[in-house]
Amino acid sequence: MVINRPVGRKLGELGGEFALGELAGVPLFQGGPVETEKLILAAWRAHPEGFQLHLGLDPYKAGGMLGEADTHVRAFFGYSGWGSGQLEKELEHNTWIVARAPTDLFTHLGDVTLWRNVLGREGPEWRLIAEEPDNPEAN
Repeated sequence: MVINRPVGRKLGELGGEFALGELAGVPLFQGGPVETEKLILAAWRAHPEGFQLHLGLDPYKAGGMLGEADTHVRAFFGYSGWGSGQLEKELEHNTWIVARAPTDLFTHLGDVTLWRNVLGREGPEWRLIAEEPDNPEAN
């Protein structure tokens, strides 16, 4: 799932069963380029040794997790995916910047600044790239 592309809407704005339900305030995100019409509910809870992820929750289970301590529930349109061996090959070719996940990763708002914050923690050369303006003419 892409966790830093908020749609700027809440699940309740979709209407239907979500309009007045307990999930109405759950934020919506663009989850990836695959099956962008599919709505996927996810929840996670941070632990000192990592985190626990629940992906593809049914609305009843997601609603029950809303009140649990340190649990975050989000809704995503679509997901990201790779074919067999594709991700491994991309990693071999240094297509990806592999960064340590900060312990507070899932407590961030999940907005467009998340990528900059995570990349900027990797060192001065990455911070320089992370802080580049989206529009170089605005520099």
